[in-house]
Amino acid sequence: MGVEKNGHSFECVVVDLNTQYEFCDRSGARRVANYAELVPALRDVVAWTKRYEMPMIASIESHRPDEFKGSAPDVGCVDGSVGQQKMDFTLFGVHERIEVDNTLVCSSDPFSSCQQIIFRKRGDDLLCNPKADRLFNVLHTREFVLFGVAVERSIKALALGLLAREKPVTIVVDACGFWSEATADLTLRQLVAKGARLITTEELKARKLQRQRRFSSARRTQDTAGNGNGRNGRAHHNGAPVQNGAPLRKRYSPQQ
Repeated sequence: MGVEKNGHSFECVVVDLNTQYEFCDRSGARRVANYAELVPALRDVVAWTKRYEMPMIASIESHRPDEFKGSAPDVGCVDGSVGQQKMDFTLFGVHERIEVDNTLVCSSDPFSSCQQIIFRKRGDDLLCNPKADRLFNVLHTREFVLFGVAVERSIKALALGLLAREKPVTIVVDACGFWSEATADLTLRQLVAKGARLITTEELKARKLQRQRRFSSARRTQDTAGNGNGRNGRAHHNGAPVQNGAPLRKRYSPQQ
């Protein structure tokens, strides 16, 4: 691929949406219905991303303690809570956390110094964070590969936003969590109709890419105007058609 306006382009950019304990762990107050099958798939996508040194944009759903006064107790992902934290294996050794605010102050090429950028988000749509919106707009890539939580909300919102911007979108279906299987299947059908492509983790793992080799091997993290993971900046290690009306998620299950 050729060099673009910001000096670099990528074969793909992987997007990790809300892989947090609140959604993906057995003890999570808002765990997705398919969390048991989801976690191994999440590990596969993260491992593939690290293996080929592809850049990753991640989001952390984050709510203020007083945001849900009078609401149900399972709202989850409250700032500083255990459930809000990203699952340890989804955190890269070299990453940068970027706070949500109303400014556009964000490097046009943040991957010059780290492999993973983590945005805090206050609602379903990551693109409501103006810094994230700017980054997605200036990045040059053949495709954005989406996975995480949840199909009905954050994945749908981001996929539609990127497709409206004429960005290529691929969704790793078995690495996506959902609360309602029926709603998730309908959502995936809608996204395919809009131009999204669906693949499985097995298909992703079969891809052989040229490594980027542009990220520092130093084990460090950097916070920008706040900590998006509730961990004080520490690094932790640990396009297919619908066929015969079959649910898309099942149609792309690796077991079939």
